[in-house]
Amino acid sequence: MSGVRDVVLLTLGWEDLPRSVSVEGAPAHERLREPVPGVLLLCDGGWLLLDTGFNTALLHDPALRRRFHGDPSSRAILPGPGEPLEEALAHAGIEPDEVHAVGLSHLHLDHVGGLRHFVGRPVHCQRRELEFGLTDEAEQHAIYRIDFDDPRHDWRLADGDVEIAPGVTAVLTAGHTPGHQSFVVDFDESVGGGGMVLAFDAADLAVENIDQELPIGGRVHATPEECVEQVRRLKSIAAARGYPLVPGHDPLVWPALTRETAQRFGRTPAR
Repeated sequence: MSGVRDVVLLTLGWEDLPRSVSVEGAPAHERLREPVPGVLLLCDGGWLLLDTGFNTALLHDPALRRRFHGDPSSRAILPGPGEPLEEALAHAGIEPDEVHAVGLSHLHLDHVGGLRHFVGRPVHCQRRELEFGLTDEAEQHAIYRIDFDDPRHDWRLADGDVEIAPGVTAVLTAGHTPGHQSFVVDFDESVGGGGMVLAFDAADLAVENIDQELPIGGRVHATPEECVEQVRRLKSIAAARGYPLVPGHDPLVWPALTRETAQRFGRTPAR
């Protein structure tokens, strides 16, 4: 069975926000500057992109920024004046047309905003996530239809765990949002085997959410206990395979893993 043959970890921006978003009950004055992740995986058929960062149009235009990023407690930060995805792909030597499909962990504005670059290509998402994203309530949770409600998208909707590409399995980890999914990535034997489990927002931080099993603070229609149970499930999958469990927004783990992964696959990590 073929697996993933190349991996590029992307930092598509940062968010300055209260620590309590990532850790239930954290003191109100504590803040974090968390990376906004994206992952490129070379599978049979081409590159699969997991998550797409912010919609820069909603940040550069003052009126749109007030409308969609008006929460004073959180601040979105872009890497530069250009399009983060375009610049990241160029740095990796990958043409946008080589991205044959997109997998979305969930529909929050920091994960789905770049989807507009890949209109017409398959988009893997949980059915319950898209259904919730199209409700009026979703906007109360920073899920905005402007980022993804385009009839030209080729949605590939799942109802639970499913292989979305050779070597990539989406795992339903609802809690942070109703249809959040994490990903199990199996590397091909031609690159030494192994793999990783990408929690995305099922677990933001390595120590608090994974090691200490403290629940995330940002949840939709889920209890703290339900979110912790999803982390335990991911920990079990990772342990059974001998893979690392990668948190979604850890400001220490993500940059270090980006450098390690670039070294393993013979790439220069983006600055």
